[in-house]
Amino acid sequence: MYKQIAQNKRRTIVIMVAFVAMIAAIAAAFAWWYNDPWNAVWTVLIAGIYAAVQYFAAGSIATAMTGAVEIQKKDNPRLYNIVENLSITTGLPMPKVYIVNDPAPNAFATGRDPQHAVVATTTGLLDIMNDKELTAVMAHEMSHVKNYDIRVSMIVFGLTCVVGLISDIAFRMMFYGNRRRDNEGSPMGYLLIVVAAILSPILAAVAQMAVSREREYLADASAVNITRYPEGMIDALKKLQSQGQPMKSQNTAAASMYINDPLRKGFFNDLFSTHPSIEKRIERLENGKRNF
Repeated sequence: MYKQIAQNKRRTIVIMVAFVAMIAAIAAAFAWWYNDPWNAVWTVLIAGIYAAVQYFAAGSIATAMTGAVEIQKKDNPRLYNIVENLSITTGLPMPKVYIVNDPAPNAFATGRDPQHAVVATTTGLLDIMNDKELTAVMAHEMSHVKNYDIRVSMIVFGLTCVVGLISDIAFRMMFYGNRRRDNEGSPMGYLLIVVAAILSPILAAVAQMAVSREREYLADASAVNITRYPEGMIDALKKLQSQGQPMKSQNTAAASMYINDPLRKGFFNDLFSTHPSIEKRIERLENGKRNF
């Protein structure tokens, strides 16, 4: 498991560098097309500020996007006590606990580090899980906190939003902006901007998918190590498989935060899903039972 954590960290660095390189490439395309190096400077600067805001306001942004409401112990003693016990078991600071009013069974963790962590669950998850299964799910989310997956997810989330913003600006500038290049009718210039604007979000989705999938496997295994009860995680996943449904409030940039894919099923959503199939997750846990 520790080897897998180290591999994930190395892979994350590679993906982060690729994101920065992609943003720099788009900025360079702007500078070339408009024959103005300051376009590149401003693009990178705005992207950096935007990503920084996303990073430091991660928890607030995620909870606002999902409609999650913070609770105290008196509001839901069952959930709060489970998270509190897991916090003691793992040696982590007590995270803020939120509930999302949504019938779709799901949960997520967010924040930039364990000291600023948030764990949340939907009302749908609370309704269908027994205590052992709910403990396993929250142990999964606490594992994301412990493994610093929440930080990586927020960086990827921020950069994905940046890429989407820049791509949108690219299209608008191409059609409505005033070009300064002498060869303003150049088909190659149009092609460059179109490719950058279309390909960038696809590459961002692929990177987000690569970051998230292995981390879900790792969080499942970490949850079992915390609870010492593989059946709890396996049974919880089986319920998510049989009773899962799309969430009412959906955002593709935040999909990777959840324990189960919150998006509606479809060709493109399945193709770029940030989650491995639940069947594969259950299979890994079943095969690894004797190692826990």
